[in-house]
Amino acid sequence: MKYFILGGTGFVGKQLLDFLLEQGEDVTALVRDESKVKNKSPRLSLVQGDPLKKGDWQNRVSEADVVINLVGSPVMTRWNDKSKKLIESSRVDSTNNVVAAMKDLEPRTFICANAVGYYGPRSDERVDENTGPGNDFLSHVAVKWQEAAQAAEKLGHRVVVSRFPAVLGPGGGAMAQMLPVFRLGLGGKLGSGRQWFPWVHILDLVRALHFMSAKEDISGPVNVCAPQEITNEDFTRAMSRVLKRPAFFKVPGLALKIIYGEVGDMLLTGQRCVPAVLQKAGFEYMFPEIEKALADIVRK
Repeated sequence: MKYFILGGTGFVGKQLLDFLLEQGEDVTALVRDESKVKNKSPRLSLVQGDPLKKGDWQNRVSEADVVINLVGSPVMTRWNDKSKKLIESSRVDSTNNVVAAMKDLEPRTFICANAVGYYGPRSDERVDENTGPGNDFLSHVAVKWQEAAQAAEKLGHRVVVSRFPAVLGPGGGAMAQMLPVFRLGLGGKLGSGRQWFPWVHILDLVRALHFMSAKEDISGPVNVCAPQEITNEDFTRAMSRVLKRPAFFKVPGLALKIIYGEVGDMLLTGQRCVPAVLQKAGFEYMFPEIEKALADIVRK
């Protein structure tokens, strides 16, 4: 198949480009800076442009069978009015521009990233794709993002809304911040550690995106998380075992709120997510358990 990727230079995007090309797929990637793409495969074409703005790049969308949007400003920053606006606009505006480019096309598949933050803080409630949204800031963003993507359904396209959890992998994402701390033996749980921690190994994430692109019967929201449900304390213990380092420290919840503001609240809550759609569709995880996933990441 032919793919058009937005956000191909980010942590997930780079892995997805490499994986699709390894599978023999043809890929066109929209990039702001071509020098950030190291893969020189003859199956890869680069288009320069800004996904937040309309432009000539939209004409290239028609060449693809599958369009995947991974664009989104980082969430793990201290929030203020400006950063919140960018978090929302980067996701919604890029998605609106993709949908506009698909207006007069024959049916395509549109896979748009989203987040398990859609559900908001849920305590111990187990949530699947049928669970409704929360009412905090990230829930609001995820709802607007999803609505923008699903506008493509009215144009006759198949839309998959991929709700990402914490993506774990070497060289970036959540592990880039956590691994150095745990290697020094300074790791520990956040607050009580009882908050749920939805996660996925980055290789399973890109495999799932590829899997869904070929499964015509999958549409709508999909929790792209690992099947093992763990808490922040479970994660901390797994990191300690894999690295063979102590992880006795505890970061008080109040300290997180003082340092990170609203982001601190996000770190102290979570969602007990179930990947019901992927499991029903028969997707097979390479890393269904956190300890195996962490061991692979540390090894790399």
